[in-house]
Amino acid sequence: MPVPRPSILRVSAIALVVGAVCVLGACALNPAGKSGNTRVPEPAKPVDLSRYLGRWYELARYENGFERDCEAVTAEYTLRDDGLIDVINSCHKGGVGGPPDASKGRAKIVAGSGDAKLKVSFFGPFFFGDYWVLDHADDYAWSIVGEPSGRYLWILTREAIPNASVKDALIERVRALGYDTSMLRMTRHE
Repeated sequence: MPVPRPSILRVSAIALVVGAVCVLGACALNPAGKSGNTRVPEPAKPVDLSRYLGRWYELARYENGFERDCEAVTAEYTLRDDGLIDVINSCHKGGVGGPPDASKGRAKIVAGSGDAKLKVSFFGPFFFGDYWVLDHADDYAWSIVGEPSGRYLWILTREAIPNASVKDALIERVRALGYDTSMLRMTRHE
């Protein structure tokens, strides 16, 4: 008697389910490791999106897998006609003179957040990550960005190399927000 063979459709369905479980499992494992803040605060104030758009320079970050070996990091935000925001993150791999690398994504504003919370995706329409503008200067010269788990943090400035007093004040503000500043990795710029 021949052994019954599963149909191709059934094998494909099983493979799809197993693949989806693996992808979701991989997303749950955060390469950033430990949380630098177990009590991430809500954003301190609303964001005027028209003033937030434009180019930002990364002053410091919590190290993460998707920015490994990146220096001279910038983020560019542009409003689209459909109300979404284009996001282009750029860096130089291996050092400020290394080869350029860029990732393009899009963001949508979380309703009722005062435009301080966004959902950002670099991987298509189904995988969005949290992007919270936790605090910013009144003149939008700097911003501190995080997300609910406390594993990711960025300090952004409008100048590639702000003066030392600005840098020190931003690190102190991050500490006041409850973050472990010993986990900060300073970003080099030319």
